[in-house]
Amino acid sequence: MIAVSVEQAQERLVEIIDTLKPGEEVEIRRGNQAVAKLVGQKRQRQFGLGKGRLKIVREDDAYLEDFREYMP
Repeated sequence: MIAVSVEQAQERLVEIIDTLKPGEEVEIRRGNQAVAKLVGQKRQRQFGLGKGRLKIVREDDAYLEDFREYMP
């Protein structure tokens, strides 16, 4: 965890936020006492990024015969 003073946070807030990694914490202190904590937010998954990347060349169910005894 990184600790910065209130004054440093005021001067460099944009820089601190831009360099903050997901889950990383920055503690803002006034003197020796912590007064606030910034936590990098985890990025949410973006669905659909792999759409169109998988191409099925042919339908082949013959391999399933090898697993017939394990299937319900």
